[in-house]
Amino acid sequence: MSKVTYASDKGGYQTRVLMKSTLIYIVLILLTLICLVPIWILLVNATREHNEIISKFSISSLIPGSHLFENIKTLRTNSLYKFFSPLLGLKNSLIVAGCCCALTVFFSGMTAYGLVVYDFKLKGPAFVFILAVMMVPTQVTAVGFMRMLIQMKLLDSYIPLIIPSIAAPAIVFFMRQYMMSSFPLDIIEAARIDGSNEFRTFLTISIPMMKPAFAVQAIFAFIQKWNDYYNQSIVLVSGKREQLTMPMMVQKVISIDRNPDFGANYAAIFLSIIPVVVVYVVLSKFIIGGVAAGGVKE
Repeated sequence: MSKVTYASDKGGYQTRVLMKSTLIYIVLILLTLICLVPIWILLVNATREHNEIISKFSISSLIPGSHLFENIKTLRTNSLYKFFSPLLGLKNSLIVAGCCCALTVFFSGMTAYGLVVYDFKLKGPAFVFILAVMMVPTQVTAVGFMRMLIQMKLLDSYIPLIIPSIAAPAIVFFMRQYMMSSFPLDIIEAARIDGSNEFRTFLTISIPMMKPAFAVQAIFAFIQKWNDYYNQSIVLVSGKREQLTMPMMVQKVISIDRNPDFGANYAAIFLSIIPVVVVYVVLSKFIIGGVAAGGVKE
């Protein structure tokens, strides 16, 4: 009788595990579709011409076309898109987003390192102040920011877009939480005993150990700065073609209401997301490596 009961309990447990696993996989598949379907539609529409995009929806609407290079050629040759230069826009956006990403991640990591490693009286209030700054919307300070730029004669310059990225409260918060959960302070003490100064300890010990956190936040920072049309439109007020970033060029493309070409519009958006995908593919291996390393017990 006990053997029968044990077999029944085991069978019920396996059924519950199977049902739970099935439910988890269904949720994950739905989330994957929610993330990938819009990107797939963008890629498909970038390879189709205007009349195909505005035609009635059918199953064939999800199949890529063969007009990608024609749409890109339209962006280059049509007089309506004379301001659009993919190489120039990519170069300008890479300068802004790349510099901002490097400064943001480095100085945010250094700030989080100081909040975790050092013990001082204002440690708690300093962290609360950082959280308070994180809750202030950018739009609230836009007028004062513009007045300061006018007084300092920094309009139409990349400097106001790059330098303020040193202060990134949200990334400091995530870096601090990561260090508090998985950063061994004993290694810092051992480095100090060996005679390593604080800055060298941060560069040679802390950064390699925090590589997964740096990779994740680098992705977020790069995407945020790459798509930051709001601040770029405030600072680059003259709209000079040689200064336009990719988001500004794309916005100008999709805002054309005189004989719009949806194929060209989608092609412009497609070109603008290529660097973001490349950055994610390059840095994702550090994320996966960090998760794998953290899941193995020695």
